[in-house]
Amino acid sequence: MKLISFQYRRLQPYAYGIFSVLVLTFLLLGFYVTAEPPQYLDIHISKEIQENQSAGLNDFMIWVSWLGRTSVSVGVVVVLSLALFLLKYKRESVLLLSTLVSGLIGLFFKVLINRPRPSRELVTLLEDTKYQSFPSGHVLFYTVFFGSLILMILNTKKIVKRSKIILSFTCLAVIFTGAVSRVYLGAHWFTDVLGGFVLGCILLCITGYFYIGNSENVINQLN
Repeated sequence: MKLISFQYRRLQPYAYGIFSVLVLTFLLLGFYVTAEPPQYLDIHISKEIQENQSAGLNDFMIWVSWLGRTSVSVGVVVVLSLALFLLKYKRESVLLLSTLVSGLIGLFFKVLINRPRPSRELVTLLEDTKYQSFPSGHVLFYTVFFGSLILMILNTKKIVKRSKIILSFTCLAVIFTGAVSRVYLGAHWFTDVLGGFVLGCILLCITGYFYIGNSENVINQLN
């Protein structure tokens, strides 16, 4: 694949600043959900999202969350990574395969923070869940996986600009819809979803650095 057409060195200071803000935001969220039970914001957002439930919308939200199941996500990542490797896209294959690490990191923070899931007394539960609530593993995976796809889409010249824009916005739409589905199904609070998204962006910054930035070829072609 070809290289993204932006001046990487000029963006580095901004990237470091964004990365620092993301880390600080995640730490503050972690302290907040540890110290406080679900507050007005979480409960209010859950009620707003769940107020117009219907059988059709329930099925759609369950389907949106389907890819985030461990067995499904592992299978999809392994198959796509193998296909990319066989097509000689080794860096892209490694990038996609690295998204599986997000599951272990998410589980670590779930156990460490140990926040309970939403209860039937506060929200409508449409999905049976396990493990702790913060951060949302589904949103974490969606952010890292579809974020990696966006990097790959932008990093190739085999796709025309208009298609890149459409595909990138499609990936962003899936991330957003996946996040909404977790609250809609009663599986997570809004702050869980936000935590999963922020942690996903942090991991994406790290993997994206090795995929795009930490390469002599990248620097040479941008000079």
